[in-house]
Amino acid sequence: MNAGRSLVLAVVVAATVIGAGAGAAHESRVGQLHGRWTLASAERDGKPADDLRGHTLTFARDAFVIHAASGSVLYRGTYRTDADRKPAHIDFRHTDGELRGKTWLGVYALDGDRLSIADNAPDLTKPRPPALATKPDSGYVLLTFRRA
Repeated sequence: MNAGRSLVLAVVVAATVIGAGAGAAHESRVGQLHGRWTLASAERDGKPADDLRGHTLTFARDAFVIHAASGSVLYRGTYRTDADRKPAHIDFRHTDGELRGKTWLGVYALDGDRLSIADNAPDLTKPRPPALATKPDSGYVLLTFRRA
């Protein structure tokens, strides 16, 4: 094999290995979200959102389900993350109910068994929150979960 072909082959192999490694790293980060999370605190538009107490969020593969304290399903759909963004992005695309086809745009931080998410659930006309925070009339909700 000549030097040119060897170089091309080496580049293709390296790109494949690097791409596989990046995919594995992404799967590992997403896998850290998998499981059941219980809401520890919530605020909407800069004020406590006590009506959300007792909610749980479950991630499995690319799916999410949010249950009320009573156990009834409130929301269901798929989710996508981009942990390479700062802050990390998370999108919740609804597949059932009145929000079917709509997407909450959010940001998140995972710190051990603590998951914080800010998203535009209160006002879908708002863009993705710039940070893990809410302010009066922001149209954002900030949720902090503990691993169940």
